Amino acid sequence: MSSPRYRQIAGRMKEEIHKKNWPPEEAIPTEARLCEMFEASRVTVRQAIQVLVQEGLLYKIQGSGTYVKGSKVEHNIYSLRSFTEEMEALDKEIASEVTDFRLVIPEEHIRAILEMEEGEKAFFVRRQRIVDGTPFVLEDTWLPVRLFPDLSYETMQGSKYEYIENKKNKTIKDSYQEVVPILPEPDIQEMLALDEVIPILKVQLYSKFTDGSIFEYSELYFKSDEYKFTIVASRER
Repeated sequence: MSSPRYRQIAGRMKEEIHKKNWPPEEAIPTEARLCEMFEASRVTVRQAIQVLVQEGLLYKIQGSGTYVKGSKVEHNIYSLRSFTEEMEALDKEIASEVTDFRLVIPEEHIRAILEMEEGEKAFFVRRQRIVDGTPFVLEDTWLPVRLFPDLSYETMQGSKYEYIENKKNKTIKDSYQEVVPILPEPDIQEMLALDEVIPILKVQLYSKFTDGSIFEYSELYFKSDEYKFTIVASRER
């Protein structure tokens, strides 16, 4: 006994997705066009679309259309996890390439955030975070020397938070983040292996210990075609 017509169409649509004829995060053809392609009624096409929505292959945006669900890495802003922890949870192969490691006197606005005295030094570290061989994130971090006098180049090739929590025995409480879309400067574009200038996501953050002291300030640059941010909001009663 043959399967229903809408399931046959859903199967053919699935082939288009798997063959990348319908790319991730791109809109699929309109219902009218799908009716022509599969010689089916609008009702049947809608049933086929709903099957793939339920399977997680498609998603709908009200007033915009139906899109192929992509494979972007999803970051929950309200979950305070390190990049390493986040990628390991997704079973990704990760690497950190330290491209700059030096002592600096930070600019005034960074000193103010880190509550540093004038003339006080911090470690400046630039890291390229690589996932499955692809540059995902560029991270610039400032860490006061008085808090981490033994910080090393080798340490920053691994997990910063693991070093802080396990070696320095400090407890991280909060991270305050601001996310803004920007057009990258040429050096950032090169570090993220972008073939053209496209908008990326910049995150400016500072983090605190349980005693309220601020221990880091970071500026992170995320590839918007590989990474997405989610917020889970609860309605207060």
